Amino acid sequence: MIGAIAGDIIGSVYERGRIKTKDFALFGPRSHFTDDTVLTVAVAEAILTDGNYLRAVRDFGRRYPRAGYGSAFRNWLWAVDPAPYNSWGNGSAMRVSPVGWAFGTIEEVLREAARSAEITHNHPEGVKGAQATALAVFLARTARDKELIRREVSARFGYDLSRSVDDIRPTYHFDVSCQGTVPEAIVAFLDSTSYEDAVRNAVSLGGDSDTLACITGGIAEAFYGPVPGFIRERVKACLPEDLWEVTDSFCCRYGI
Repeated sequence: MIGAIAGDIIGSVYERGRIKTKDFALFGPRSHFTDDTVLTVAVAEAILTDGNYLRAVRDFGRRYPRAGYGSAFRNWLWAVDPAPYNSWGNGSAMRVSPVGWAFGTIEEVLREAARSAEITHNHPEGVKGAQATALAVFLARTARDKELIRREVSARFGYDLSRSVDDIRPTYHFDVSCQGTVPEAIVAFLDSTSYEDAVRNAVSLGGDSDTLACITGGIAEAFYGPVPGFIRERVKACLPEDLWEVTDSFCCRYGI
């Protein structure tokens, strides 16, 4: 989970100044958490408490109303009677990594990923993106077999994971859809040698960098193990107390 949040913070400064290189500073004075972090923490909070994703996402979203949400999500956040709005956006995937840590079988992971998505992203592509991301996290921490992850995710969701980062980078562009973000984020992990290398791959694609790095970072942490200490400390320093408290509690509960 810290890997996902760190990816968000690292990618935050490159969302509007997109780059096509792996040679960049991981952190700088403008590095900050975004909606990816807020909603990842919300999903973790729901798992730690009552399993009510809608309640937790609304609670944390309203605490941080300027975190960078899309317009449809903002409308949902403040609606009197919130209903899912058939979104295929990558918001369902960016927030789902805690599901891959907390549940013990593929069936449970896929079910809970869908539940976490469907409060807003009930379009089939929105649900699929969340499930594929959560499954990749689950398999990364349990099987630690990249080829198994590639096969399982490709077979279940039809994503093309045969490409490399170098194949994708030249023509890739900003894309907020699940179908245009999740496969690329998974490839950024599959094509990596370490947590840091995975996040650098994701940012270097030149797309929705904070979300790409959040998704990739969550999978990479599950595969490679705890993020380096200096990254964990930077995450802790960036987060307000309430977000860090949930993050730390979740990590302690699930041995991250």
